[in-house]
Amino acid sequence: MSNYGNTSKRIAPESLRVLAAERPGWVSGAERLPDVGGHVQCSEGLAEVVRILGRTGDGSRLLELAFTDRPKQPFFAAASNVLVAPSDFRG
Repeated sequence: MSNYGNTSKRIAPESLRVLAAERPGWVSGAERLPDVGGHVQCSEGLAEVVRILGRTGDGSRLLELAFTDRPKQPFFAAASNVLVAPSDFRG
């Protein structure tokens, strides 16, 4: 029986990356911080920014997000791990 505890070995890091090619015209959250109520693309889909919190280990901001197409169960992501929608995007 394997006992990894609370480690990242359970999730492959490449499965958490969002590629800019998936959303042409969108920029990394490390380049431009999204606004509350704005939209971002994360590894699981389109989400709305609920709150912007403190800094993460890589220096980007911690975002509280909720999926736009699912019940509003909030989750968290580093801004550096999302793509930010262009200002004219209408989700």
